[in-house]
Formats: sequence, C-alpha cells, structure tokens
Amino acid sequence: MRRILITGSAGFIGHHLALRLLTDGWDVTGVDAMTPVAAPGLKDGRLTRLTAHEGYTHIKGRIETPGVLMDAMAGAKPDIVVHLAAEAGVRPSIEDPRRYLEANIKGTFELLEAMRAHPPKHSLLASTSSAYGALTDMPYHEQMRADWPVSPYAATKKATEVLAHAHSHIWDLPITMFRFFTVYGPWGRPDMAYWLFARAILDGDPIKVFNHGRMSRDFVFIDDLVEAIVRLSETIPGQGPAVEGDSLSPVAPWRLVNIGKSDPDTLMEFIEAIEAACGRDAVKEFHDMQAGDVPDTWADASLLLGLTGYLPTTPLRDGIPQFVDWYKGWNG
Repeated sequence: MRRILITGSAGFIGHHLALRLLTDGWDVTGVDAMTPVAAPGLKDGRLTRLTAHEGYTHIKGRIETPGVLMDAMAGAKPDIVVHLAAEAGVRPSIEDPRRYLEANIKGTFELLEAMRAHPPKHSLLASTSSAYGALTDMPYHEQMRADWPVSPYAATKKATEVLAHAHSHIWDLPITMFRFFTVYGPWGRPDMAYWLFARAILDGDPIKVFNHGRMSRDFVFIDDLVEAIVRLSETIPGQGPAVEGDSLSPVAPWRLVNIGKSDPDTLMEFIEAIEAACGRDAVKEFHDMQAGDVPDTWADASLLLGLTGYLPTTPLRDGIPQFVDWYKGWNG
C-alpha cells in the first residue's frame, strides 16, 4: 500500500484526487482546515465521501500554523505529497491580500520545512496559470518568463514556485510544480463562473459577462486534471531521460509542468454549453474587464504529454453536463 499526504483534501481538486487514490488502494492522509465556503455543506459533503473509505485519515488544521504539517508528515510518512491547500481566486485576493500571503506563501513554507525534516520520494505542488500574468504570447509554455503577475493571488503562487526551487536545490527534494488552468466539474467551487452561471440560469437570474464576452480559457475537466496529477506523481524530476522542452532545473530536482487541454474555448462557447445543459438561455449583462483578470489563457501542454503520454481531452460539451447534472441533484 502506497502512502500519500494531500493538503486541501476537502477542497474541489483535493477531494477528487483523494477519492481516485483511495479507490486505487492508496493510504491517504488529508489535511484541511475545513474553512467555510459560499455553499453550506459542500466541504462537509466532500469530507463525508472521503471518510467512507477506511484508508483515509483526516487532519483538521491550517497549513500556515507552525507544527501542523510537521506533525502530519511525521505521522503519515508519505511516499508522495500533493500540495493543493491555498487561498484561491483572483478577485478576493485584491480585497484581502494578507490572507493569501499567509496561506499560500507561509503555508507552503511550512510544508517545505516539514518535507525537509521528513523527505518524501516526490512532492507535487499546485501553482496556477495565473502565474503567467500579463504575458500575451500564446500558448503559454513553461520556459516563458512569468515576471508580471496582475493579482496578489498570482504573485503568491509564483512565489511558492521560487521558494520550492530553493528548497529543492539546497536539500535535494524532488519537486514538481504544476500550473493548472481553469478546472471545472462536479463538487466544484461555488465562486467559479460555471457554478455562478448554472445557478443563475436555472433560477432565471441574469449572469455577468465580463470584457463583453471577449475572453477565452483553457478549460480542464476535473477527471482529466486528476489523471494528469497521478501520472506526474510517477515522473520524478532528475530521474529518467530528459524530454523535449523539459523545464527541469539545471541545479535542482525541480520541474514546472502545465496541465491544460491546449485547446481554449471562448467565454461565449462556455456559456452556450451551460445553457444547453440547463435547457434554457441565459439573461446576459455585459460588463468591462475586472481588475486582476486577463482576457485569455492557453496552455502548451506538450511537456505533460512528453512526460506522461497523457493530455486532457474532455470537451465542454461532455464535461459541463456532468457538472450541471450533479448541481441539480445536490442537496447542500
């Protein structure tokens, strides 16, 4: 039985990853502060799904609290660590940047120190496509400079990449940073557009369409993201042959990998997919771009493909109905 520690295990991505690994026979230790979200009962529902498995152990605590992750690592002795716990979202980070600094930068530092004391075979730390910031050359690839973040959220996640590289270099910790793009699916985040749009459309309320609809995103279905993470966990930086376009550090067992579909959809196509799944048209209110946002994202995922032989492929027409069907039946 292999052992893994997942931070943010009751979050959207963390709980899907934990369920996949529990089903595959892994021993999973999850760390989550169980902070409330906009949909009451959502995080408790995710946790209930996890605790139904004998192989799951839950630790409630904030990752930035000294000792929480040190004790978790000492007790779990994981082979693999996946770090997903974070304050997420661009716009809330503008309103409360200190909260993002504490959770994202200090929390990641606490994990790195815990891994230094109790080294796993491999750790995978979540970053974000927002780290590409103001870059306009697309598709984004891992060796592009990403020095112009446009939100506190993006800045904190870029900082975790740099901090992880330093720890990897000094203490020889194998670390994969992954920048995931716009993830959606059942049990998702209630602050994300697909949730807000589906709720408004089903309730007959208007939706806000920013930048007057002139936006696009590299949308990734949750099952595809989980598959990519699982495969990357077996691809340890510094072990195995190099691949074309590798982002492997010349001085550390550290690598950066995009997880995207490499096939962006426009915002209006996204809305049309939700309308079709809901069976009704949206009442649209068009607005200017919001502060901290970017008009487009597009992943070059060729490195992911080269390392794992896998590329996310689920189109919106297949993924969106799965979310809407779940949302209609959810009783939270």
